[in-house]
Amino acid sequence: MNKVPMTVAGEQNLRDELTQLKTEDRPRVIAAIADAREHGDLKENAEYHAAREQQGFIEGRIQEIEGKLSDAQVIDVTKLPNNGKVIFGSTVDLINLETDEEVTYQIVGEDEADIKQGKVSVTSPISRALVGKEEEDIVVVATPNGGVEYEISKVSYV
Repeated sequence: MNKVPMTVAGEQNLRDELTQLKTEDRPRVIAAIADAREHGDLKENAEYHAAREQQGFIEGRIQEIEGKLSDAQVIDVTKLPNNGKVIFGSTVDLINLETDEEVTYQIVGEDEADIKQGKVSVTSPISRALVGKEEEDIVVVATPNGGVEYEISKVSYV
C-alpha cells in the first residue's frame, strides 16, 4: 500500500479526533441507543433511529481515521536541515510578481489542507509548482485565469 505524507500536526489532529470518537462520542451514542430502546416500539422510535444513524457515522469515521493513520508517513520537517529548498511540510513565503502581494503557504497532506489557514495540499497546483524549488526562484503557478508568477522569498521548516 502507498504511504501518504502527513505532517506531525496532521497526525496529532487525527489521533485527537480518534480519541474523542472512541472515548466520548461512541459511549454517548451507545447510551442514547439503550435509552431509546427502553421507550418501546423501535419501528416508530425516531430517537432510536437517529442514534443508530449517528453510531454508523461514528464507526465509519473511526475506521476511516485508523486507515489513514496506518497509511501515513509522518514527516517532521523541524528535524531536517533547512537548505532553502521547498519540500513537503515546509512553509513558503511568496511574492506575487504582478501585484507585489505576499502570501505564505505550508505544504501539507491532502487531509490537512485548509486554504484559509494557509495550508495547501501537496497535490495542489501551487505545491506542485513549488516543490523542489529554492529561495529566490521564480515559479509559475497554473490558475484558471492563466499562469501567475511568484518569487520564493523564504522557505522555513517549522
